[in-house]
Amino acid sequence: MHISTAELLDATGSGFRRGRSWPWLLALFCLLPFSRAWPAAASAEPHPFNVRDLVDLDRLTDFKVSPDGKTVVYSVSSLDLAANQRRSHLWLMAADGSQPRQLTSRQGSDSSPQWSPDSRHVWFLSSRSGSQQVWQIAVDGGEAQEVSRLPLDVGCFALSRDGRQLLVSLEVFVDEPTLEGTRKRLDKLKESKASGRIYDRLLFRHWDSWSDGRRAHLFVMPAAGGPPRDIMPGMDADAPSKPFGGDEEFQWTPDGRGIVFAARNAGTAEAWSTDFDLWLAPADASAPPRRLTGNPAWDTQPRFSPDGSRLAWLAMKRPGFEADRYRVVVRTWPEGKDQVLTEEWDRSPSSLVWSPDGRELYATADHLGQLSLFAIDASTGRVRTVLEPGSIHWPAPCAGRLLFGLDTLAAPIDLFSIGTDGSGLRKLTSLNASRLAAVRLGEAEQFSFAGWNQERVYGYVMKPVSFDPARKYPVAFLIHGGPQGSFGNHFHYRWNPQTYAGAGYAVVMIDFHGSTGYGQAFTDAIRGDWGGKPLDDLQLGLAAALERYPFLDGGRVAALGASYGAYMVNWIAGAWPDRFRCLVSHDGNLDERAAYFMTEELWFPEWEHQGTPWDNPESYEKHNPQNLVGRWKTPILVIHGGRDFRIADAQGMATFTAAQRRGIPSRLLHFPDENHWVLKPQNSILWHDTVLAWLDQWTRR
Repeated sequence: MHISTAELLDATGSGFRRGRSWPWLLALFCLLPFSRAWPAAASAEPHPFNVRDLVDLDRLTDFKVSPDGKTVVYSVSSLDLAANQRRSHLWLMAADGSQPRQLTSRQGSDSSPQWSPDSRHVWFLSSRSGSQQVWQIAVDGGEAQEVSRLPLDVGCFALSRDGRQLLVSLEVFVDEPTLEGTRKRLDKLKESKASGRIYDRLLFRHWDSWSDGRRAHLFVMPAAGGPPRDIMPGMDADAPSKPFGGDEEFQWTPDGRGIVFAARNAGTAEAWSTDFDLWLAPADASAPPRRLTGNPAWDTQPRFSPDGSRLAWLAMKRPGFEADRYRVVVRTWPEGKDQVLTEEWDRSPSSLVWSPDGRELYATADHLGQLSLFAIDASTGRVRTVLEPGSIHWPAPCAGRLLFGLDTLAAPIDLFSIGTDGSGLRKLTSLNASRLAAVRLGEAEQFSFAGWNQERVYGYVMKPVSFDPARKYPVAFLIHGGPQGSFGNHFHYRWNPQTYAGAGYAVVMIDFHGSTGYGQAFTDAIRGDWGGKPLDDLQLGLAAALERYPFLDGGRVAALGASYGAYMVNWIAGAWPDRFRCLVSHDGNLDERAAYFMTEELWFPEWEHQGTPWDNPESYEKHNPQNLVGRWKTPILVIHGGRDFRIADAQGMATFTAAQRRGIPSRLLHFPDENHWVLKPQNSILWHDTVLAWLDQWTRR
């Protein structure tokens, strides 16, 4: 809830036709040419995929192409189960995928690589010194050198085009004139015997952290070393934004004399404002930042064209709504007129990059259960599809082709390349070849049906591992969060249907009204109707799946969801009480009205429920799960994170209390150290073991 979901192939470039089965796609993954051959399968018989396989997978998290187009640096995180965490290191390979080699290997994590202009050094963030700082290392060998050596951790960074200046993000007390002043105040707070915090305004806590009064500000320093300058002096705003913003939210101007960045400078209205603007600050901090956009809604991801003549960015139109459609806007730099390129394109791009010749912009966007790759004509706004099936990440031009990360329901992210016309798809990495060779996976198929108001709705069915068409299988009915999200063609690390398929369950997932990738009207339809149209779609979708796939056992179905999905589980408990053998509710609201006062980002419930609880109480009560507790009868497992400030854990405790008081079989799993997501490897294992044991208890008899 409140999270838009963040989370394959057609080698001919002609596009995947919905409704086909996915087995051919998994086979295609294995047959595509790539630089390193798959190793021979281990002698042991492959086993069904499980959570231990899931957490053990290496994860590709980022990559950058060198300026000369010859080399790619990429980040890979690996499991350290003994330390109960993941560690990231950098790898290099040729742009064609050949000659892969590990670049960094020291203790700590190395991430966020960037190239020097001469393609001879990689700059990156590392925690190896005990503090996260900027380091650089020569690609031809030698030891890494610490660059920043600041008294505060560096959040993210960017080199100027000429490599002479370094932009870093640091969390500082705005009223402290020096970094040392912030450091001393933090040390003093740490040493204090009093633990109380005093607040005078929202946001006093956000996502999973309590505010200590600091802001993320951008600083410029010489790349060769020297004192940093705050280019946002006195600004009561964060750059990048919290909690998920990164270096995609700022960029150097082509001449290196300024920085364009996205920030929300909303004062006391911050908790209910989505007014992010683009700002221009001089790199020498000689003047305060100047606002570049006056749009009252969200502006972000500034991108300069290769020749520096145009600035593109993503812009929403409606204030107070985090799931409005992003448009691509282009301005002739610096003072030209704004041109909205994609007003007629009913998709919302999530990333943006220029072609080397400046004629096109490449964008990814949710699209019919995929995260697809598109090219946008930078003059006319005409959109063409480059690659549709799968989930595509971080597209980047390279030597006349496009490089990107790509994952599917059948495989985690690897690097691929494709011609800009959508032809000649090539696989460049195979990070988990031996691990995937040792497991058996379920096969997925996309289907569609007539949902609410007879409108077409899409979903996926995944067969259990070792599928036998003569058998009937219990069903895990997964309900995605958001609600403006999607359970699409994506290899999820928390809600992965393969973990259920490996345990012998068939999986059904429905992209109900409110989901993204089906047009803005489809997304908007949920406003003020949380328990209406989505529930209709879930009911109709499950019925359609049971009719179409005879191996689904309609008498043994469990419903599971997180965030909005857990709200829906709590609503289903009373609104659809006789349908499921058991329920799993992870981080969900029981009382929508009370939840407003417990959460931190208030724009979300105010948009979804069309006002505040005191101005529009009827909307908060219209589909409020607590009002139907008297009808509950289905066994329910409740899970919640103690550091979840988006959906306060009191809501999970209330759900468990209601079930217990009703005498319904119920169980509570509480993680005091997790936020809205379960991230620690050992906690993820406990989560999956507990959930599958609960499903087995109620669906295997």
